[in-house]
Amino acid sequence: MPPPVLQRLAAVLSPDRILAGAAQLAAYESDGLTAYKARPLAVVIPESADEVVAVVRFCRDERLPFVARGSGTSLSGGSLPVAGGIVITLNRLNRILRLDPDQRIAVVEPGVVNAHVSVAALPHGLYYAPDPSSQPICTIGGNVAFNSGGAHCLKYGMTSNHVLGLKAVLATGEVVTWGGASREQAGPDWCGLFVGNEGLFGIALEVTLQLLPRPESYHTVLAGYRTLELAGDAVSAIVASGLLPGAIEMMDALALEAAVAAVHAEYPPGCEAVLIVELEGPREVVAADRVRLDAILAASRAVEVRVARDADERLAIWKGRKSAFSAVGRLSPDFIVQDGVVPRRRLGEALRRIDEMTRAAGLRCANVFHAGDGNLHPLILYDGRQPGALERAEELAGRILRMCVAMGGSITGEHGVGVEKRDYLPDMFTPDEVDCLRRLREAFDPLGIANPGKMFPAGEASARPAHGLHPLERAGVISRV
Repeated sequence: MPPPVLQRLAAVLSPDRILAGAAQLAAYESDGLTAYKARPLAVVIPESADEVVAVVRFCRDERLPFVARGSGTSLSGGSLPVAGGIVITLNRLNRILRLDPDQRIAVVEPGVVNAHVSVAALPHGLYYAPDPSSQPICTIGGNVAFNSGGAHCLKYGMTSNHVLGLKAVLATGEVVTWGGASREQAGPDWCGLFVGNEGLFGIALEVTLQLLPRPESYHTVLAGYRTLELAGDAVSAIVASGLLPGAIEMMDALALEAAVAAVHAEYPPGCEAVLIVELEGPREVVAADRVRLDAILAASRAVEVRVARDADERLAIWKGRKSAFSAVGRLSPDFIVQDGVVPRRRLGEALRRIDEMTRAAGLRCANVFHAGDGNLHPLILYDGRQPGALERAEELAGRILRMCVAMGGSITGEHGVGVEKRDYLPDMFTPDEVDCLRRLREAFDPLGIANPGKMFPAGEASARPAHGLHPLERAGVISRV
């Protein structure tokens, strides 16, 4: 017999779309951060926005915690279930509702896969710019929740730079609509506030995305270096020159080894690091920038520089980089992907210190990251079957995060805080700033039922707002539905 709360839920959603068996729940116990597990009470599978709203309102009335989930690719535990709560899967809300090539927008449901937007826009000469490494499987709803970036965020920005409008259901059950098809909006930027909320405010139901014209020309270069510091210094030189490549990516020797084994990528032999630098845009601009880039790389002490001669070679270069995270699984049964950010001028120093800390910890670490904006992705390898191995890996990850903050950086660039980094939030923010973040969350979710246990340090009490009107109602942002 199902628990009484699930019997009541069956009045909201068809029972065949409420999963509660042990075998059914096992697939949802973890997301991309597999070191953490939690078993929910149930998983529900809505098929429309109205059903999502109905489920959220049910959770509100029952004081039942809920976690929204797309493809489960979060690397910070952001879609980790809550024990005793429910998981709301959004994969069946996967329609592109509108694609307007004249306005250069796409209106999509949250379960639409990132790469599918660009596929749909291709016949119109358009594409969607944010390109996380998981873009063949990650969903727009998750991208919105964590403000995802990707290899080309250096030039084009994060998800927040490409979301023009949102329809969402807040944790209170209110349905709100913000923004629209134009960047010309009056008043507060509520879309900008919602993007990156990590599921603590509510669930996006429809997202209006900005589309861009496909670049006319590409110039993709692969440069190999004897040391990580030389590669980091080359990144600093490129950025200091005033060039704005579409992407600057870096991989170290261990990541290269994994990519070669996984997808047979070809890289200069004997290198401790490679850079991938891509210029894109009008042919005349790319041609002029290419001359400047070639001069910088020639002076950077690269041991080898390869230029992609055609589209196939360009895709081959990117295939190795895009597969790096999953490829590292060939080198180790378990790994933690970190996500700290350092100022670009200190990139070489940061890489050297990560290497020193890794050696001192007796671990291995593969570095794959968005070098252009200083977003580090150290992949800390460990074997979870060995006693204490996870704890040593997490301790190293914490030292790397604290180094990033001490250098004037951030504990996260695009993966979010989630479960993994929540205890490091006070290292980056003052108590007053953390309290401000907490009160902002409570304005959207007074009951604390939306993705609880994420972002804020574990075990801290959370104050509740005063009774009466919802804070956003007082501000005139929402109205009761």
